[in-house]
Order: sequence, then C-alpha cells, then structure tokens
Amino acid sequence: METHILFFAAAVVAGLINSLAGGGGLITFPLLALVVPPVVADATSALALFPAYPSAVWRARSKLGEVRRLWLWLLLITSALGGLVGALLLVWTGERNLMFLVPWLVLGGTVLFVLEPRLSRRSGSAHQDRGLATALWPLAAAVVFVVAIYGGYFGAGIGILMISALSLLRMGDIHRVVPFKNLLAGCLRGVAVVVLVIYGEIAWGYGITMAVGGLIGGYLGGALTGRINHTVLRAVVVIIGFGLAAYYFWTLYGPSGLHFGGE
Repeated sequence: METHILFFAAAVVAGLINSLAGGGGLITFPLLALVVPPVVADATSALALFPAYPSAVWRARSKLGEVRRLWLWLLLITSALGGLVGALLLVWTGERNLMFLVPWLVLGGTVLFVLEPRLSRRSGSAHQDRGLATALWPLAAAVVFVVAIYGGYFGAGIGILMISALSLLRMGDIHRVVPFKNLLAGCLRGVAVVVLVIYGEIAWGYGITMAVGGLIGGYLGGALTGRINHTVLRAVVVIIGFGLAAYYFWTLYGPSGLHFGGE
C-alpha cells in the first residue's frame, strides 16, 4: 500500500510537469524500474503519464480555439500516424537505438526555443508569418510527423521537442503552444500506449494507480498554464529542457551508463 501511495504521488507531480513542458518520466520511470524490468517500466510510465495530456488539454481548452482548424486537424492526424509508426518500430525492433540521440535532441530543441523570439523578429510581421505558415504547411506536417515518430518510439524529451517545433512554426505564444503541444503529444503517446498494451508490456498493478495520479497532475498543470506569466512559463520550459538534457547526458555518458526512459 505504501508503494502504491508513493507511486500515485509521484505520478501527480510528473503529470503536472509533463503538462507544462515535459520531463515527468524522470520521476515515474526510475521508480518503476525499481520494481519491474526497464522496458516494462518505460511502457508503464507512458501509460501513467498519458492521462495528464487530455486532462491538461481540457483545462486549457479555450486556448485551442485560437488555433486554426486546418492546423489542428492536420497536425493531430500527423501526430497520430507518427506515434503509430514509432511505437511499431519499437515493438518490432525491441531496441532503443535512438537513446544516443536523446540528449542532443533535447538540448537542440531547448536552444531553438530560447532563440525563437529572436528568429521570429527577424522573419517579419505577424501577417507575413501567417502567410508563410500557410504556404509551408507540408513542411509543418513533416516536422511534426518526424517528432511524433520519435515520440512513439522513445518518448524522452518529446514535450520540449514539440514545443520547439510548434514555436518555430509560428503557432502562437507560449500560452497557446503548450496546450497545443499537450494535444499533439497526448495523441501520439496515446497511440503508442495502445500498441504497448496490445503487446503486453504494461504492469497494470502500478500503471492504473499512477494513471489516476497523472490525470490529476495534468489537470493541475493545465490550470497553471493559463495563469503563469508568459515570461515565467517560458523560463519553466527552458529550465526543464536544460535539466532534461543534463540528466540524459549524464545517464548516457556518465560512469554508470544506465538505461533510461521517460517523456
């Protein structure tokens, strides 16, 4: 009972962090790895954190109304397909070859997010940005599809990567991008969870308890997204992004060389 209470509390905190930027798997995966094999721990962590996405989206749903319907459906379908491809690659290959790219992807995505305001100012006015975005919708779909494949195959840092991609694609300010990120990431991770369930990689005894915690944490995170100051929210995303990169660099290249997983 004490273990389940601890895991539930950890999932609440992880769901909150995931709904803001990502990185909740750094809390849930290590705990699960203490009681189940690594691959099962990673799959169960994905299940535990999945409810955080729809609850966060629901709490901040008003922001999604500002996103063009064409963009919404185009990128939603693209994310689902990418998540499916990534999850199938994972279960068919049984390997995590992309783990060596994780710290570099997270670091690069965070740096791009930091530079995004400066890049936007150089690219022209908001009206020009909207025209450019419409003209380049195939590129936007391709970028999100690649990110979604990675997210379905190996979810580490998917939140930071999705935020960076949406910011560079001129999807709006941080208060609009984070709920949109939660919608797309939740879609692709949901597809991945279905695949992992079908292939029997979930430890249900822990997963159900943690999924309830993730649901609560995601709702709390969605509430905070709309209330946190624009600058503060960007700072939170940057801090989590660089923290994730540092953690994964240490995990991969440090003396222990441990296997890792996460969101």
